[in-house]
Amino acid sequence: MGLSRNRRSEQRADYWPGFVDAMATLLLVLIFLLTVFMVAQFFLSQEISGKDTALNELNSQIAELTELLALERASGQDMESSIATLQASLSSAEAVRDRFAMQLETQKGDQDSAGGQIASLTNQLESEKAISQRALAQVELLNQQISALRRQIAALEDALEASETRDRESQTKIASLGKRLNIALAQRVQELSRYRSDFFGRLREILSQRSDIRVVGDRFVFQSEVLFSSGEDRMKAEGEQELDHVAEALLELIQDIPEEIDWVLRVDGHTDNRPINSARFPSNWELSSARAISVVKYLISKGVPPERLVAAGFGEFQPLEEGESDEALRKNRRIEFKLTQR
Repeated sequence: MGLSRNRRSEQRADYWPGFVDAMATLLLVLIFLLTVFMVAQFFLSQEISGKDTALNELNSQIAELTELLALERASGQDMESSIATLQASLSSAEAVRDRFAMQLETQKGDQDSAGGQIASLTNQLESEKAISQRALAQVELLNQQISALRRQIAALEDALEASETRDRESQTKIASLGKRLNIALAQRVQELSRYRSDFFGRLREILSQRSDIRVVGDRFVFQSEVLFSSGEDRMKAEGEQELDHVAEALLELIQDIPEEIDWVLRVDGHTDNRPINSARFPSNWELSSARAISVVKYLISKGVPPERLVAAGFGEFQPLEEGESDEALRKNRRIEFKLTQR
């Protein structure tokens, strides 16, 4: 019996802590909700008070505008009454003016017509005076402009005369320089001709035994067969031997020609009119130019200064003889040497 009582009492005691915890939790929830409600109520009251303040400011501004409108209406009514008074005064004054005007018109009709004529004449006289003054001012301005133009013309004439004098002096100097230049050029040409004659004379002595090497005018002509095989730009051994004589004579001549004579040895390549079309030479232009360049390179290898050499290719367009004979074609295939000025 004692044990059963103790168990029942323990079972009754177990409900109480849970009940306390539930009540405490409920109390905390209520406190939290009250806190949230109070905070929301605070912010709401703040917002409502702000809106009330703005509403009060708007009401005060509306009241001020209402007062200003009332004042404007009152001032408008005052102005309307003043205008009515002034209009009445003006009407009475106009009536008095009209009466006096009628009296004056009857008494001074003649005087007014005479005064009008005098006024018209006076106005015409004043306008004519103004026109005369403007015309005099324009004439004075024109005189000043004419004087300035005359001074400018005189200055231009002086400058033109000075320029003509300088031009005549320059023409005289140019003519004198031209004469001296022509004399100097003639002297240089004569000296170069003399050295050309010496060079060709030396080559004639060296190459007198060759019938396929000759002089044509102011050029020394090698037939292409002497230097190259048909359709080739590579020099033959026999051709190199002949060019050795040319290089030797040219090197001797270089020592004698003064430095002030600006001369060059022009090497011209020519072909016949038979067309060539190969991968290396698409036309006779390329073949004639390549042969002239080969000769120039060989002379440079023998000590001739490269600045004294010029290579040019003429293709088949500068023939020595016209015709299609083998002899004419052979003569047209050639390498020419020409000693000339740069």
